[in-house]
This record gives sequence, structure tokens and C-alpha cells, in this order.
Amino acid sequence: MQIYGIIPARLQSSRLPRKLLLDQTGKPLIQHTWEAACRSRLLSDVVVATDSTEIAETVQHFGARCEMTGYHLTGTDRIAEVARKHCPEARLLVNIQGDEPEIDPDNIDALIRTLDEHPDAQMATLATPISNRAQLDDPSCTKVVCAVDGRALYFSRCPIPHCRDRDPNDLLQRAEQSSIDSPWLLHLGIYAYRRDFLLKLTELPPSPLEQLEKLEQLRSLETGASIQVAMVQHCSVGIDTPDDYARFVARYRSWAA
Repeated sequence: MQIYGIIPARLQSSRLPRKLLLDQTGKPLIQHTWEAACRSRLLSDVVVATDSTEIAETVQHFGARCEMTGYHLTGTDRIAEVARKHCPEARLLVNIQGDEPEIDPDNIDALIRTLDEHPDAQMATLATPISNRAQLDDPSCTKVVCAVDGRALYFSRCPIPHCRDRDPNDLLQRAEQSSIDSPWLLHLGIYAYRRDFLLKLTELPPSPLEQLEKLEQLRSLETGASIQVAMVQHCSVGIDTPDDYARFVARYRSWAA
């Protein structure tokens, strides 16, 4: 039974149009992400899933496997279509964001091992400690609270857990300057699913909490599924804005020099 990395790829983006095809490094952004994912030691194959013929032609040009899909509102639905039609032998599927060209392949492997080591979990994801107030307060940065065994209890755009009697800045400063763990965790948007669970999940309508927070993973929790969370020390930087991409290009050129 194989383990597939699926990169859902759509052409348009509200803050950075056509970002997956930007190529100021000499390679389209989607190629950087695909190459990084291919360095995983545990993935059997890495597949790009798209409804854009332009993305498909670009992906095929640099030699990656690409599967065309119908239109989908979410990347989860897109990878489920690929799993259903093209990956019947899959044991696990990993949803890899196409706009993370610096994703660490070791993090992908840690995610896969986490799901393998927890047979009662239906899916797994990653988190990393939060050490600055801006990230804690930013609603675009999703936070997760976990049980002592690493199961996700809740995800939110709000700072959770709420700190009632202490100054969050003090706790964050102590966490940054010492070995004390931060009480807050940043959720990283990468998931590993068991194939059967993924197919069943995407047949369900959006759940009430999912619709309130606009976080797909809450649908899984509301169905009673177990999401195992693995901790990593570093997260990759997603490309959402022109400034994000400019900084990535500068980093890439400095490495390549």
C-alpha cells in the first residue's frame, strides 16, 4: 500500500494572482514545492492535482505527475477526487500546500510516522510553538490545543488557550529565552489522511464550527474523528503576497549563488 503526497493547485489567488506559476527563480513556484516534497523518504509518489490546463502543462513540462480534477472549493475535496479515481492502492494521502516551496521533507516524514504510530487516529497534522505576540493575535495564523497524548482538542483563529491571570507577553518572552514551552501552538496546514476516512469526510457537508471559524479541520473533530498532532521546531513560509514571493526569490538567489 502506497503513500501519496498530493499538491492541490489552483490558478487564481486573491492576494497574489497566478502565484504557482511565478518563475523569477527560473522555476515556477509549484516546481519548488514539488521538488521539496519529492525529497521525502516516505512518500511513494508526489502528484499535482489541478483543474487548470495551464498548471497541468507547466507541471508536465518539468516532469511531475499531474491529475486533472473538476472544480472544487477546497484542496481537501480536490485530493479526495484524485484519491478516489487514481489512487485506489493508497494507504495514506498527504495534503501538501502548493505555495510552500521551502517545506521541510523531514516534516512530511514526521507527519507520516505520526499517523502510522497512532492507528486509532484517522488523520494527523503538525504544529510548532508560538513565540511572538503578532503571530498569536493574527487570525490568519491558526492555533491548536492538544490533549496530553497529542490529540487535537480544538483549532481556532483566536488565541487559545486564553490566558486569564498572566501577561501573554511575559509567557512568550520566557518561552523564547529559555527552555520553557510556549503554551500556544501554531497549526501548520499539512495533513495526512487514511484514504477511507478522507473519502467519507469529503462526502459530509460543512459543519457548524467549520463554518464559523472557516477551518476545514473542525469538520473532522465534529464527526468525532481523532487528529494526532506532531510537534516540529520549524515551519515553512507560505507564499501569500508579492512581498512573500520577493523574499523567497531573494533567499533562493542567495542559496544558489
